[in-house]
Amino acid sequence: MGMPNIIKETCSGYITYTIQDEMLMYRELECVGVIDEDSVNSLILQLRYLERQDADKEITIYINSPGGEITSGLALYDVMKAVRCPIRTVCMGLAASMGAILFASGDKREMLAHSRVMIHDPLIAGSGIRGSATYLDSQVKDLMNTRKIIAGILSEHTHRTVEEILEKTAKDTCFYGEDAIAFGLADKIITRL
Repeated sequence: MGMPNIIKETCSGYITYTIQDEMLMYRELECVGVIDEDSVNSLILQLRYLERQDADKEITIYINSPGGEITSGLALYDVMKAVRCPIRTVCMGLAASMGAILFASGDKREMLAHSRVMIHDPLIAGSGIRGSATYLDSQVKDLMNTRKIIAGILSEHTHRTVEEILEKTAKDTCFYGEDAIAFGLADKIITRL
């Protein structure tokens, strides 16, 4: 099913645009589904555009994501931190893996009542591990470095130690509402948008 359109009558006639365009006018963005190069590039462009429109006005990012590519997610994270606008993140349903990192990095972090946040260590994607011992060793070193980077980011935004984060991310750890607030991943549970 495609994105629904809005039709408005103006003095020049009828205009048609998507609901996403309407939400952009209200400074509301969506990070929904898998985080990958395409979805992140779109969000980065929208963030930069909104900063140019008004660098002091808040931007809301609604997140319902199982996570995805670390490199793409970190690019979005860096832009979220680089824009001057305050960023409000709202977890709707699930913010997992890279989605959880993006959610936790908001200046204001809110969760809908039945949503959850899941954190874990970075994973190796693909159907099988192949390559020479030297290649595999370099992949493991890169993965462990990424693990430290992600733990550092979560530590910064939760005010937990890196060791506490590494203990929680050693396995899939889910947080609902009050538990997410207590751990420092979220600030507030909301019932209205």
